[in-house]
Amino acid sequence: MVEEQLRRRGIRDERVLGAMSMVPRHEYVPPEHGEEAYEDHAIPIGEGQTISQPYIVAAMTEALELKGTERVLEVGTGSGYQAAVLALLAAHVYTIERDVELFRLAQERLTRLGLASSITLLLGDGSLGYPPEAPYDAILVTAAAPEVPPCCLEQLLEGGRLVIPVGSRALQDLVL
Repeated sequence: MVEEQLRRRGIRDERVLGAMSMVPRHEYVPPEHGEEAYEDHAIPIGEGQTISQPYIVAAMTEALELKGTERVLEVGTGSGYQAAVLALLAAHVYTIERDVELFRLAQERLTRLGLASSITLLLGDGSLGYPPEAPYDAILVTAAAPEVPPCCLEQLLEGGRLVIPVGSRALQDLVL
């Protein structure tokens, strides 16, 4: 996956490539999709949600330019895969999920895989960000929004980086 899909398509940050090679993606997809886990497309994870394709995870993560000391907010935990990748690259990840079942599954998975100490998993409305721990060095939003939510800019440190898909369900731009 790293060589064929990421490096060949222009992902250059060796730390991102290393993290993507260390996180067992098959652990974050439903068993019936296990054979597709490393293919470069989104996979349904239940509750009408998907795990993003590996290239998008890598591109969004690379755009954050993490050095290892940052506090990161992820909006939209989903399966927990993106949070796991971020946890290998930042000091601490706060990730918020609105769906109770996805939250429960991600919490179990991240605990079982030994990542619970570097990730704070929150159940709530991510469209509000997470003010109690703001400001963040970086914010990554996994679901598209029609525009950049003001709360994300308000909760970002001066000089921090926000990565978010902006647009409709049909057409989105990845915005930094």
